[in-house]
Amino acid sequence: MLRPVKKSLGQHFLRDPNILGVIDRLAELGPDDVVLEIGPGEGVLTRYLAERVRRVHAVEIDRALEPALTGLAENVEVVFGDALQVELPQAATKLVANLPYNVATPLVVESLDRLPNLRLWCVMVQREVADRFFADPGTKEYGAVSVLVQLAAQRTGFHAVSRTVFRPPPNVDSALVAFRRTELPANYGRVKEVVTAGFSHRRKTLPNSLALAGIASREEAARALAAIGHPAETRAEALAPEEFDSLVKALG
Repeated sequence: MLRPVKKSLGQHFLRDPNILGVIDRLAELGPDDVVLEIGPGEGVLTRYLAERVRRVHAVEIDRALEPALTGLAENVEVVFGDALQVELPQAATKLVANLPYNVATPLVVESLDRLPNLRLWCVMVQREVADRFFADPGTKEYGAVSVLVQLAAQRTGFHAVSRTVFRPPPNVDSALVAFRRTELPANYGRVKEVVTAGFSHRRKTLPNSLALAGIASREEAARALAAIGHPAETRAEALAPEEFDSLVKALG
């Protein structure tokens, strides 16, 4: 029996098994992998993963899906709760998931430093979100999430996904995007604060945005920008990801 979906949770369940092979390839699944799956839904991907990896940790917020996710396999552990609040498995080496669309961006951003053992991500997200992850500076898609993801990872795969692979079909285009961890900047936490503040007021200059957030005075921010070769009128979208690391160092 088909279970009703909850639009408030951004649920779109996988229904086409052909997409699983694409996920397998992009996620580079292997028998030693410990996979975190967020939003398993009815368990279509969970079952597929369980047959190919060492362990699957699935986190599902919707208790109504408990019958579908009970007793899937011995190597599957299901936790019910909000993935942004529950304790996630530090042993996970890959995040492979059809992410709930309404929380996909914060889930990816939080996993970058919250789960340092993750080596690879393969996530289904809205196409516009996938485009933002690796957008170029100066484009309308470029934002805080672009900087944070690109400072932590390098894209390894991309696959546009038809709306027909989901039940119900979403009203937006989707994509699978895969990326592999690179080395985080040593001061990533501080960089994250500066990036978030810088993009919180896109139309303001960086000195004004950082001053509003209490991170630095306008004068201090202007001097730091000058030290990395940018004028005081610079906005956040003009800086490449690695320049934010340089900016933080210049701020001291």
